[in-house]
Amino acid sequence: MGLWGRMRALVWPKRTAAHLERGRQGERAARDYLVTNGLELLTRNYRSPRGEIDLVCWDGDCLAFVEVKTRSSEEWNRPAAAVNARRRRRLSHAALDYLKRIKRPPIRIRFDIIEVLIEKGEVTEIRHLPNAFPLASPYRYY
Repeated sequence: MGLWGRMRALVWPKRTAAHLERGRQGERAARDYLVTNGLELLTRNYRSPRGEIDLVCWDGDCLAFVEVKTRSSEEWNRPAAAVNARRRRRLSHAALDYLKRIKRPPIRIRFDIIEVLIEKGEVTEIRHLPNAFPLASPYRYY
């Protein structure tokens, strides 16, 4: 880092935006919730060129791809409403990329949504919506 970079860091320290920190807190809460309820966490924040998956978990005989939505209120609508058709398609693409990476085993898959509500920096509610939506059309997996 050059002189200008050091000066800028002193004058304008880098801060994490509140919504990003709230999202990280929600993902931690969702991860802890799933592990407490018997799911095995395989990976978090899996990225492929076609999308990202917040959590990938093993639940008995099923691989669960989990999208975490964190909100500070439900004033406008539920957090799961943010998982629209475009987002479901990106999650489906990322899931297919993940399955390709692990050599396409013949297993059941599902897509879950976890809604996390945070008020005043504290998690107030966690809702798990298992099998919230199917693999986006026209894709199929076994």
